[in-house]
Amino acid sequence: MAAVHAAAMPEGEVWEAAAIAVQLALPGVFGLLDSRGGMVLARVAADEAEILALAVVPAARRQGLGAALLAAAEARAAGRGAAVMYLEVAERNAAARALYAHASYAFAGRRHGYYRDGGDALVLKKRLNPAAAAGG
Repeated sequence: MAAVHAAAMPEGEVWEAAAIAVQLALPGVFGLLDSRGGMVLARVAADEAEILALAVVPAARRQGLGAALLAAAEARAAGRGAAVMYLEVAERNAAARALYAHASYAFAGRRHGYYRDGGDALVLKKRLNPAAAAGG
């Protein structure tokens, strides 16, 4: 997961393997890795879930991998009882924002100066359907 994250993220925003391992050891956290070069790390707490990281290496972008990983994380979170999924995305990341808009995420807030370069993070959310995930 760390290798994919490092290859996909801008310098200064890369999580080291130890940081990912710490996250995965926490209650409610799960990760999905795709051998084509994608990963997602998410957390479920009660009826809420959060995408902690979603990354696709440049060579695998624009092939539906990010959307597939996002959908898989949503399904897993809903299966664990989450009714809503949250995530943060850099305001400057037009490609990721388009992915999330296509997946029906809506604006929920803004974190001013969230990134090291001073850029804002947009907080997005999507309602999930735990009953549908549990039923099949």
